[in-house]
Amino acid sequence: MGPTTPNWNINNTVVNESYYPENLPCTNEFNTLNFLTVIIAVVGLPGNAIVLWILAFHMNRNAFSTYVLNLAGADFLYLCTQIVCSLDCVLQLESRYFFFLYIVLMFAYLAGLCMIAAISTERCLSVMWPIWYHCQRPRHTSAIVCALLWAFCLLLSLLLGQGCGSLFSDYGYYFCTTSALIITVFVIVLSVVPSVSNLALLVKIVCGSHRIPVTRFYVTIALTVVVFLFFGLPFGIYLFFLPWIMNFEDDSNFNVYELVTCLSCISSCANPIIYFLVGSIRHRRLERKTLKFLLQRAMQDTPEEESR
Repeated sequence: MGPTTPNWNINNTVVNESYYPENLPCTNEFNTLNFLTVIIAVVGLPGNAIVLWILAFHMNRNAFSTYVLNLAGADFLYLCTQIVCSLDCVLQLESRYFFFLYIVLMFAYLAGLCMIAAISTERCLSVMWPIWYHCQRPRHTSAIVCALLWAFCLLLSLLLGQGCGSLFSDYGYYFCTTSALIITVFVIVLSVVPSVSNLALLVKIVCGSHRIPVTRFYVTIALTVVVFLFFGLPFGIYLFFLPWIMNFEDDSNFNVYELVTCLSCISSCANPIIYFLVGSIRHRRLERKTLKFLLQRAMQDTPEEESR
């Protein structure tokens, strides 16, 4: 638990006020990690903003680019909220809207995770059952799925915030831990889905009777999933396991929280870099093209020979 983390299982009649996060001092180590988090988040905001601008106004969207657009939106919201939360700790502003910001932070994190799982699953379906996917799939499936995922993530975030006393009332320790356990299972399941999907695609590409050529879009998805598993997932696991591992008197929990927060910002910042890097590589060398062209090429789901 870090100085920017709300109290999940606090019983107001038992716990002393000195344990509240707004009364916890930010040490030099916390300030350093929070400053680093702010710097990384500020660097990552323009990349996600560019992806949002290009996909929203300058490209014809398809099934997959719709997910990428929503993922960029979730990452942008997460980075903005994390900047505010980190500055709140560094400057010791003790914002009265802190818990609301934290609900938004959880909402953006869960939405980004859902988008990664959805895009990996749909890509796997398009390869495993191409005839069904191209002939039977409803036209606006991606937009509908994204809207449902945003709504579901919002409900989960509000459930945890309400149950743990972050919004209007405190329903008690057991309701709080139950809500956190539900979201923890949800995070783990959604983390397994893209891993299994990309593993299935890899097996299909390498060992299938009809080998599938590796496309730029497959590389883009694979790199996005790998980066999230190494940098983004630790934040979700640590965050929603807090009711069981939290110890207010253990300073190591503060260091771990700030570290996983910093890593999660790296994950959100890395996605635009992956898109433009994959789009810029051609025949093992980098090409200088417009950002729109590079993003279009990264979304390319046809073999390189066929795209000429």
